[in-house]
Amino acid sequence: MIDYRFTYADLEYFLLIFTRITSFIFIVPFFSMNNTPRRIRIGLGLFLSLIIFQSVTPHETVEYHTLLQYFTIVLKEAVAGLVIGFGVSMCNTIVSFAGRIIDMETGLSMVSLMDPTTREATSISGMLYQYMITMMLILSGMYEYLIKALADTFTLIPVNGAVFHMDSLLSAVIRFMSEYIIIGFRICLPIFAVMIMLNSILGILAKISPQMNMFAVGIQIKVLVGLGVLFLTAGMLPGAADFIFTQMKKMVVSFVEGMM
Repeated sequence: MIDYRFTYADLEYFLLIFTRITSFIFIVPFFSMNNTPRRIRIGLGLFLSLIIFQSVTPHETVEYHTLLQYFTIVLKEAVAGLVIGFGVSMCNTIVSFAGRIIDMETGLSMVSLMDPTTREATSISGMLYQYMITMMLILSGMYEYLIKALADTFTLIPVNGAVFHMDSLLSAVIRFMSEYIIIGFRICLPIFAVMIMLNSILGILAKISPQMNMFAVGIQIKVLVGLGVLFLTAGMLPGAADFIFTQMKKMVVSFVEGMM
């Protein structure tokens, strides 16, 4: 016979699970896009909370004596979800960093577009890379990994069991910043190298024929060469997506270890 009992203690435990999951969904890439309706995100959080609530057994009793203590536990679960999601969203900004470097080298840095997913001004190359790498990450099963990782956090970090070790979290962020720059330059390295060679050639031509306006000629050549290299190096984007996906896994593991 199926037991349909749902006590007040179960409701408290379920709300804490729901708080961590919804905080994670509202900051993690792909799920947190502004063009995704909030009702869909809340419904997804509620659906995942129901599944995890049934899978996490036995349900632990949340001990508190005042309403303020329960509110503190809710805040702790919200911060835990935000920290894990923040580790993933940090990796997603690598693409924008690489796109801005490319636009500075090709002369397109003055052109900005409104990204409908984040409602922020972004560069042309950054938006192109953002959409293509996001699509590749979705095809590679990024969302499945994020959902599985979120479910595993309830085993590693029980409800009301998060302990924030600031030293571990800070070291994880500092370690990521070094890899952030390395991965960003790996993505834009072909265009960066070609632009250095092109600037050298333009400098030599300016010395040989000073009567030519190399500034006006160089702007046009940089745009054409930059777009050509951008098109030719599109086949390297799956490798960049693998770099970012691997970095996402490292950041999730580092942040979860910093809260255990």
